[in-house]
Amino acid sequence: MAEPATPILPAHIEETVAAIARLHVEHYQQSSTLQRAIDRITGRVGKPQFVAVLTGIVVAWIALNVVLQALGRTPLDEPPFFWLQGLVTLTALYMTALILSTQRREDELGAYREQLTLELSILSERKAAKIIELLEEIRRDSPTLRNRYDPEASELSAPADPQAVLEAIKESHQDTIATEVALDGDAAAPAREAVTGPMDRPESPTSRELSQNGH
Repeated sequence: MAEPATPILPAHIEETVAAIARLHVEHYQQSSTLQRAIDRITGRVGKPQFVAVLTGIVVAWIALNVVLQALGRTPLDEPPFFWLQGLVTLTALYMTALILSTQRREDELGAYREQLTLELSILSERKAAKIIELLEEIRRDSPTLRNRYDPEASELSAPADPQAVLEAIKESHQDTIATEVALDGDAAAPAREAVTGPMDRPESPTSRELSQNGH
């Protein structure tokens, strides 16, 4: 049976795939030998086999010391197994450091991807605006098309200013935070009043004050 032929990708898709592959290769080449070793260790530790091996070691250590104690011999690590606890704590410390180191390198690669995606999005938006502008010019210059003003097309033909968009996002984010704070304050007011009592409610006069006012 003949193997299915590999589909031929368009040139622009092949260039995109090659660019992403170069990004990963450059990120790998820029890492040091120690960082590559840490990545390999973290990759192996993250597999289910490591959990099984670690569980087997712990169970075997506990069983060995229990059997030695039952036979009347001096165990290597008496219950509650202080040596085992210290070893597990040290292993957890090293594992945390390895995971943080690997995550930092992954974050660097993720930042490169985000920057690439942002630049491509801005470029695509400018291309789309240019296409709309050219279509509007064709519509105005063509004698066979009715020349009519389209305000939406006129707005879309102008490329967006990234700085203006960023400022609008920041302003919207600040407004959202201010609204959430105000809503939280309004929601907490009844509970606060139930604990401390109303602040502006006048106190009712006592019986002694009423009798003095009567005299």
